[in-house]
Amino acid sequence: MYYSDEIVEEVRLANDITEVISEYVGLKKSGNSYKCCCPFHSEKTPSFTVSREKQMYHCFGCGVGGNVFTFVMKYENYTFPEAIEYLAKRAGISLPEQEMTEAEKKKQSWKSMLYEVNKSAAAYFHYLLTKTERGKLGYKYYKERGYTDETIAKFGLGYADIYRDDLYRYLKSKGYSGELMRAAGLVKFDEKDGPQDNFWNRVMVPITDINGKIIAFGGRVLGDAKPKYINTKETDIFNKRRNLFAMNIARHSKRKGVILCEGYMDVIAMHQAGYDNAVASLGTAFTEGQAGLIKRYTSEVYLAYDSDEAGTNAAMKAIGILRGLDMSQKVIDLSPHKDPDEFIKCEGLEAYDERVRNAMLGRMFEIKVIEKDFDLNNPEEKTRFMKAAGRLLAGIEDKTERSNYIDTVASKYYVNRDELARIVTEVGLAGLAESSLSEGIGREEPEEIPRRVQNRGKKEVNPAEENEKYLLTLMVNEQYLFDKLAKVISEKDFTEDVISGVAKTIFEQYREKGEVVPATILSSFPDTESQEKVSEIFTKDFEFDTTPSILEKVITDLVIKIKMNNIDKALKSGESISQIELARKKNDIRKIKIKL
Repeated sequence: MYYSDEIVEEVRLANDITEVISEYVGLKKSGNSYKCCCPFHSEKTPSFTVSREKQMYHCFGCGVGGNVFTFVMKYENYTFPEAIEYLAKRAGISLPEQEMTEAEKKKQSWKSMLYEVNKSAAAYFHYLLTKTERGKLGYKYYKERGYTDETIAKFGLGYADIYRDDLYRYLKSKGYSGELMRAAGLVKFDEKDGPQDNFWNRVMVPITDINGKIIAFGGRVLGDAKPKYINTKETDIFNKRRNLFAMNIARHSKRKGVILCEGYMDVIAMHQAGYDNAVASLGTAFTEGQAGLIKRYTSEVYLAYDSDEAGTNAAMKAIGILRGLDMSQKVIDLSPHKDPDEFIKCEGLEAYDERVRNAMLGRMFEIKVIEKDFDLNNPEEKTRFMKAAGRLLAGIEDKTERSNYIDTVASKYYVNRDELARIVTEVGLAGLAESSLSEGIGREEPEEIPRRVQNRGKKEVNPAEENEKYLLTLMVNEQYLFDKLAKVISEKDFTEDVISGVAKTIFEQYREKGEVVPATILSSFPDTESQEKVSEIFTKDFEFDTTPSILEKVITDLVIKIKMNNIDKALKSGESISQIELARKKNDIRKIKIKL
């Protein structure tokens, strides 16, 4: 599928990269750019940088980088045309009808086949549950949970038979290949035992994406076997960290905000009770990617996690993530019951409505958790409680809101208001404030770091390439240098691998337009390696003051090293050059002194 350069640029300009990325992760201002923990690998110290001025991003931890198109492509697993279409729709731009290339047709066809085999599997599971004698065991389980036939039909609930190759044989009879079944996470193949279904003797819950397409399954075992719940492993169409169960329904709900539950069984019960704004994460702790998905439709989230210790810890993590994305967080008190389903069955819908209306603000919930660790009848422990609460309250940036919280906490826990305010001020001045109790635990669970990322730290650095990248970075950030250095250096001096092509494109753009526009240059590099090197050049921060006197020394050193390296390369390549001429050239290079 081909879109003209004009269309691509129109879509890019209509989608500010900081606004797009902030819909997925929490960006915080840092100097002239924005930073956050990288959404593509696990880290504790933010190294993911986004430049609004240059409309680019780069992670100095794992090396990923690009413009708004490459971010959406990587995060959503989109092709380039799919990213253009998504961003065009976001910006309200109508695209002309286009034809796909053969490669694009092949990728799109593969995804379509994955959706199709999942749809067939879901239909088969639902048929077994509702139409066969074999499915009565699963049907009985759902009925015992209180699900109606209407709810079973609405969510397409099903049953996987007790035979370990039942689904395989059905799908094979429909003409689906073993390769497709494996890629969809439905069947595994063993040399000794042959094909085996990944789901058997379980009640089945289809998992859909935001558009309602079936991308995976969740299965609960019937009996006492372990694990109790299993989900489809990640595939080309399923990323569990960036999808939420029932979000395709919740986004159309007329109810206020979204209710976040621990599991899909709770969500189904909530929807049956009329709370069609309930969603759940998919076999993983709540992630920034899932928070970003919610934020597209609402910024208000109610947490309805289990009332046990594990549920409390999960709520604390979620609060930290939501707060990082500037989203409202409220916690629904489910005590004395374990989960929303149990609460509604025992107390009724009116009582649950009241708990939702009286949901506790995330900050107050965190302080309530703190309070359990202290005996407030003991003066010394009460003092320690006030200091712990003070660290949390000092993390509130808005002065009026902070004052209101101090009033509320002082009143609720019978502590001196002025003394608490003094503690909050001292903590803030000392820089010990905590924006959230979950700062240490609220980050996403570590995911497996790609081999490319793991080995990056071990990769031998090429000094010549680093020098060329650094000089290009200086020139792109201080573009008057192109004219100042015109008689000293050109794109021909940049000879290292990908950098030579980057330099050629940069110099050509400057000659044609009188400026370098980083985000447009990136579009001319289709491969990932080139894009990451380009993004690093354009987003790197300087560790020195870029005044002319300092720049002169830095640039002089870089120009000399680059030109000397090119002479050495010419010698190694066998290029004929006399020792006298070599000595003269090197002597001339050593005399270079840049004046700005």
